[in-house]
Amino acid sequence: MRTHLPRINLSYGQKLFLLATLPLVLAVAAISALVADQSRALAEREIATLERQMIEAKKAELRNYVTQAKNGFNYVYGMAGPDDRAAQEQVKQILSAMTYGDDGFFFVYDYDGNNLVSPRQTGMINRNWWDLQDGEGRKVVQDFIATARQGTGWVAHLWPKPSTGEEALMVSFIAPLHSWKWAMGTGVFIDDVLASTAAARADVQVRVRQTFLYIGGITAGALFVVFGSGMLINIRERRLADAKLKQLTQRVFDAQEEERGRVARELHDGISQLLVGVRYALDSARRRLDAGDARAGETLDRGMEGLGNAIQEVRRISRDLRPGVLDDLGLGPAVKVLVADFGSRTGIETEFSTVVFRNRLDSDVKISLYRIAQEALTNIERHSGATRVSVEIRGHRNGAMMRISDNGHGMRNTDSALGPGIGLRNMQERAEQMEGSLRILSSRGGTVIEVQVPLSKIIDPTNITPNDASPGQSADTLPGQESA
Repeated sequence: MRTHLPRINLSYGQKLFLLATLPLVLAVAAISALVADQSRALAEREIATLERQMIEAKKAELRNYVTQAKNGFNYVYGMAGPDDRAAQEQVKQILSAMTYGDDGFFFVYDYDGNNLVSPRQTGMINRNWWDLQDGEGRKVVQDFIATARQGTGWVAHLWPKPSTGEEALMVSFIAPLHSWKWAMGTGVFIDDVLASTAAARADVQVRVRQTFLYIGGITAGALFVVFGSGMLINIRERRLADAKLKQLTQRVFDAQEEERGRVARELHDGISQLLVGVRYALDSARRRLDAGDARAGETLDRGMEGLGNAIQEVRRISRDLRPGVLDDLGLGPAVKVLVADFGSRTGIETEFSTVVFRNRLDSDVKISLYRIAQEALTNIERHSGATRVSVEIRGHRNGAMMRISDNGHGMRNTDSALGPGIGLRNMQERAEQMEGSLRILSSRGGTVIEVQVPLSKIIDPTNITPNDASPGQSADTLPGQESA
């Protein structure tokens, strides 16, 4: 049976928080693991070195003990023969008396495994221990004898500790008395060394855990700071975004109301008056026809002329709202008609030019560029006092450019103009929607408005299908190739 796990949907803020904190957590975890590993390795090396040094010191001490013991009975051993029982007993007594500390003593075994000297454990004397094994199964006495036959040496083994009776690790130094076939030695228990190193290792573990806790605390504090800062920034940005959204919504409402008012004025001042004139003309013509007046035809002609003017006015308003030539022929002809109408309406000298460029503009880009040109010409008509206007559209290897210039008195401060002026703000926002840029250069000699469109908003003509082309325009007809 397939189980479906619940899908986790994260908000943008949560994703941003994870993106900011996850690398930090991973980096801190990696650093913590590396620090812990290096700390353990360094501590282990130091503890191992200390352990070796302590054991070597004890070995040196044992060697000295054996040397002193041999010096104590060397005058007896050196003058005795292989079967000198009296000399052997005298040496046994000397070694039995040489105890040190709580657990230190000398021991002697002959090469057959018989214990001859064991002052701390007298029950072992005169008994054969050839097969004696320690807790790990090592045959200790055989190792003593084998080491003595080869010369001097060390044997590490387990041995019952005289003070406690419990088996502990012991290091013994073995020296031979070959003429008597004896293996003599003494040992030292190193459980205190092992206990010290074990305590040191435990201390290292505690310190490593403390280091982890410190790093974890610092990381938690850093995450708390990041989270708190992110929350404050998020709240602040959300408030700013809400304020900007309200401003934008209000501006949209204002623009809609302004456009509705303009259309209402156009209809009232233009269409309505023309249609009223046509109605009066038709009514007058009807009365003259009823009266048999020959001037009825002239009245009808005036009515038809007024009706034609009304039709032209409707077309002009429709073109201002959405120019059909922009959809039918493209950006170049649409802007050309816009500039020509602007010149005939205002009496300002106009010039329009375009340069052929290879690619086709996106439909949204065409609309935005047209609206920017429309807004710019409106501002020129209202505020610039210009007598000459030039509009240029061209393409280049990085995209496309539209440039509108006039010879008016310019703007005192373009930055402030971009702030409160709704027209210039709309131009700036349209440029940002295209992912392009809007630049305004103004001086006493005039103003230049330049719009740059990025290459990403350009459509390669080879990717255009006939269905993508606008009505009346083939897929191979490009904006820059349209006649100016």
